[in-house]
Amino acid sequence: MSSQDPHREHEDDAFVDADEADEIVNRDEDHPMDSDPEDEDQLMQEIILQNDSAAHFDHHQDSVFCIAQHPIHNSIVITGSGDDTAYLLDSTPRTERPVLPQSYESNPQPKKERESLQPILKLDGHTDTVNAVAFTEPKGEYVVTAGLDGKLRAWRDTTPQLTGLSWGFVAESQEVEEINWVAVCPCENGDEEKRNVIALGANDGSAWVLRIDHNDAAQPISILQTFFQHTGSCTAGAWTPDGNLLATVSEDGSFYVYDVFGAAAAAGVSYSPGTSAIIGLTAEDQRFAVEGGLYSVAISPGGGIAAVGGAEGNIKVVGLPRLTAPGGNTSSKAKGKPSVQPASGASAAGTLVASLQAQSDGVETLSFSAPPLTLLAAGSVDGSIALFDAAHRFALRRHIRDAHEGAVVKVEFLHKRSATSISRPTAPAAANQGRPWLLTSVGMDGVVRRWDGRGGTAATAHGLLTEWKGHLGLTENDEGEQSGGIMAFVQGLDGKRVVTAGDDGISLVFEE
Repeated sequence: MSSQDPHREHEDDAFVDADEADEIVNRDEDHPMDSDPEDEDQLMQEIILQNDSAAHFDHHQDSVFCIAQHPIHNSIVITGSGDDTAYLLDSTPRTERPVLPQSYESNPQPKKERESLQPILKLDGHTDTVNAVAFTEPKGEYVVTAGLDGKLRAWRDTTPQLTGLSWGFVAESQEVEEINWVAVCPCENGDEEKRNVIALGANDGSAWVLRIDHNDAAQPISILQTFFQHTGSCTAGAWTPDGNLLATVSEDGSFYVYDVFGAAAAAGVSYSPGTSAIIGLTAEDQRFAVEGGLYSVAISPGGGIAAVGGAEGNIKVVGLPRLTAPGGNTSSKAKGKPSVQPASGASAAGTLVASLQAQSDGVETLSFSAPPLTLLAAGSVDGSIALFDAAHRFALRRHIRDAHEGAVVKVEFLHKRSATSISRPTAPAAANQGRPWLLTSVGMDGVVRRWDGRGGTAATAHGLLTEWKGHLGLTENDEGEQSGGIMAFVQGLDGKRVVTAGDDGISLVFEE
């Protein structure tokens, strides 16, 4: 991730004419510049020590690069770190205070430092950074860790009711040199074909689809599909909400969509010429070319469009075939005459819907809002967040130029989940449906911010609702290398809890 000053566009304002200097610089002879270093140090210390978190986890010995949330038990998360390990933990803050002893009045004890959350399990076995973690769907039966050592390791929930509190190692697989990302295939209960399926992308450009099943003694981690279309590192991937299609992007500037389970073929959608994908767009098409590559991808809740983000603020929006059976169900197998039809028409697949460029540096993160909103949020290395309106030809609705100091690492709208994939559907789902406009962002400045995607008022500039601090912000060493900030986060279905992965080696729990 590059590091560019988000205020560079204002550099010209720093230069003034000689005759204007006395109007801008007010020198006070009684207070020389060097007279108050102590006050400055105290101010800086206050900023660094601000901690709005309700709980923390500090067992990692290096940067925490990734975090994932259990699909049923949202309080259970897994973190992956540069110390080659991962931890499972319950993120519920320990807010209950113990009963004070009777002797407290006569023998008060000094206030103790807040204790770290304790892990459920330490997951080791990697020989390099764990940079991707995930729980499988629909019930979180398995958890996987992936690393820069190319290993994929899987553990199984061994409790009868899948409570997430006891786990056993299943198997390890290594098919590539380095794994960049892992994406879990969406799966509803009863859809056995997509159950416990994941995809991963590698530094050699390949993408793999794997199934985990501890009952298969010969191949507990089996390969379902492999794709080798990209010529550069495969930087990001995303599934359509129905779990039928997998979209991937690469630093070579290419974008491919794969028909993993055959639903598109059953609907009559043809392969892109010369590829194993139903959609293939590369930099050879000048309309799609992004010099510097593509690094993020998101798919709309309806599955009809994909947005890919890349260098210099470029975003390309592409049409997808929506594979919908009568009654709204999806089908992944052709049995006799196909009953599945592409809702948007096969001809729409691969159509370049829009080319956007509101930001000045790489678009590292993208997120679509849930209906009834039609927003696309883009977070950039230039520190800004751009909001586009998909219902109005992706017009720029808002550009929050100073959303974060330093790069925006992740943006995410609250997403609805079906009642079959959550343990208590009524309360969380209802709360979520009331706030599809809630956008959460994190950045290299170490701050979590909450935005109202619908817009701001005089009281909430740019729609900023709240912010939480606690992580170390952006720092620079003697070699000019920058570090610090938040690398990832998860948020509950109702958005009332955010758990972070910090470059400072800490995970923090923030609550509304």
